Amino acid sequence: VPIDALPDITNNQIQVITTSPNLGTSDIEQFVTYPVELAMANLPGVTEIRSVSKFGLSVVTIVFEDSEGTFKPRQLVAEKLIEVKGSIPKGFGEPFMGPISTGLGEIYQYTLEVDKEHEGKYSVTDLRTYQDWIVKRQMAMLPGIVEVNSFGGRIKQYEVAISPDKLVSMDISILDVFNALEANNENTGGAYIVKDHKANFIKGEGLISSLEDIENVVVKTVNGVPVLVRDVAEVKFGEAIRYGSVTKGGKGDAVGGMIMMLKGANSNDVIKDVQKRMTEIEKSLPEGISIKPFLDRSSLINRTTSTVTSNLLEGGLIVILVLVLFLGNFRGGLIVASTIPLSLLFAYIMMNIFGVWSNLMSLGAIDFGIIVDGAVIIVESVVFYTSMRVKKITDAKLSQDELDDISYKSSSKMMNAAFFGQLIILITFIPILTLQGIEGKMFTPMALTFSFAVIGAMILCLTYVPMISALFMSKKPSNKKYFGDKFIDWLRKIYEPILEIALKRKTIVLVVAFALLGLSLFTFSKMGGEFVPELDEGDIAMHAILKPGSSLEETEKVCTMIESTILAKFPEVKEVVSKIGVAEIPTDPMPLDLADMFLIMKPNEEWTSASNKEDLIKLIKKELAYIPGVNYEFSQPVQMRFNELMTGVREDVAVKLFGDDLTLLGKYANEIASFIGEIEGVADFKVEAIDGLPQMTVRYERDKLAQYGLNIRELNTVVRTAFSGETAGIIFEGEKRFDLVVRLQKEA
Repeated sequence: VPIDALPDITNNQIQVITTSPNLGTSDIEQFVTYPVELAMANLPGVTEIRSVSKFGLSVVTIVFEDSEGTFKPRQLVAEKLIEVKGSIPKGFGEPFMGPISTGLGEIYQYTLEVDKEHEGKYSVTDLRTYQDWIVKRQMAMLPGIVEVNSFGGRIKQYEVAISPDKLVSMDISILDVFNALEANNENTGGAYIVKDHKANFIKGEGLISSLEDIENVVVKTVNGVPVLVRDVAEVKFGEAIRYGSVTKGGKGDAVGGMIMMLKGANSNDVIKDVQKRMTEIEKSLPEGISIKPFLDRSSLINRTTSTVTSNLLEGGLIVILVLVLFLGNFRGGLIVASTIPLSLLFAYIMMNIFGVWSNLMSLGAIDFGIIVDGAVIIVESVVFYTSMRVKKITDAKLSQDELDDISYKSSSKMMNAAFFGQLIILITFIPILTLQGIEGKMFTPMALTFSFAVIGAMILCLTYVPMISALFMSKKPSNKKYFGDKFIDWLRKIYEPILEIALKRKTIVLVVAFALLGLSLFTFSKMGGEFVPELDEGDIAMHAILKPGSSLEETEKVCTMIESTILAKFPEVKEVVSKIGVAEIPTDPMPLDLADMFLIMKPNEEWTSASNKEDLIKLIKKELAYIPGVNYEFSQPVQMRFNELMTGVREDVAVKLFGDDLTLLGKYANEIASFIGEIEGVADFKVEAIDGLPQMTVRYERDKLAQYGLNIRELNTVVRTAFSGETAGIIFEGEKRFDLVVRLQKEA
């Protein structure tokens, strides 16, 4: 049976992601997001479509009915994507589907660490290369893994950094350089020539393989003299424009990855396989580099399952102790207690058949008192009738046939009470089984598991309990009074007078009972309520929100300050890792001015600054107050991901405002926030930024274009190439592939 910490309540969704690093937000919305939304709107089984458009990124989330399954919706979306690609202008990016994963899919997050002996030997570019081409490649083909998402570091590129002055002096354009590189980097084949009865295959090798090859590419020839790339540009190793990064422990830039589990896979087994594979991968990494996990789902699973296990063991032992003590029959107590593991075994068999997972919700609700109810009635009846039979015979010992007869008759007589009592309990779970959506995913496993255990107990009461009673109960029971009998006699002496008084004063008893009922209803109406108790994941997820438009470098600087402060002031925190912006596969579309910070905590018994999370969070907020212009929100890693995937926002409660005037929406959103901030119990709140991002706009004057004989496509290529860089081809280093990028020198 698959094991996880809690039920997977993620809805049945598919993310359609489009990256177009050179497009502004409004262009992304108009040319990419809108066509995708429109195409997906009429697919069968769609219940909701929502989207996020940011600079260079579009993420459209399509939610399907759960009954549609996992792969049918993906097939429908894949068919529509072929149609959508034709309606998105060339060069504006190609939409693709996100991984087949859920809110519980991010099972293992790690960073690559360099030990002290090798510090300075490896750059963050080297570490990112090892992550992409060693760790990621070797994690492939592991059962249950759907994606390894890289984040942080700098992606290596072969860069041609052009000097605009040299271009002008030699009458060459950026496009000339770009076209020359594109035309001088390819292999070909020329079929074969037969010679000496052999087929000699022809291959033309023209791939660029080094910086020198790039430098020697001819851009054009002037009066018989070739102008080479090195004459107009500096050729070097560069890095891709960054839209996300990772910092760790107050030390700045880091490189990491996130293992994403296939939807429906067994978390416990997959994590064990990942841990084993990571140990093997470490051996193939260069000397001094190791893989350090900072979020490992196995620790949460272990904590949760150990809680469930201890609760079940303690509950079982208490039930057994009470049974043995008060039945006054050691064998009878053990027979009743033996139905507990057997009922659980039946429940697990049924869970396996019906695909119910083991987690806090499914196992935490099992009540052994109810499970043994029927067995107690039958065994107590057998004990009673055996004692009665022994009193009537002289040798005070029963034969096996007599004990069989007693077991049969007492079981038959008491089975109605035992069977129907448990049947009534089963019927009360029917409403829970009808729940849909998030409620259904949360509570149905609990109802099913409990029902399976009760059904198992009912079957055991009909078959196993009478048989085992006839086989193992003593044939020579003692009429001696045990502690249980004496205790019940003592309780009866206290209870009977009270019962007589109650029967004589019916009116007073009824008035008091109804008064208590009214008081309980009044108290209940004043109590707070929540959907489900919050599972303490142990670790803290914290958002650092900077002013809109803050650069990646500024966010990194602030995160490093926050990390250093937290680690210096709070010994409870083992390590702090910040994820800024988006990862390689942007399933979480964050801007550059927002960071997800993971505070990995030590066990509670080692805490000194505070006794609980709430107090610790207050202290952290107070300590970080010295950093201006930064807002903070606190959550938990899995809880945050669930919130985000189900509603599109990380927070527990969201107010969404709809309309077509962004200025008005922004104004009203701020008004709403001012009211919400005054509500008692609101810890953190923020208004999502919809403006404030600085932008430089190049507007073309068409009359001037006509005067100089230029066209917009060429000028757009110049703008794109000059600043973000344009890929002119791929360069191979063995199995590794790196982009060959043309852009202006940094100073220009």
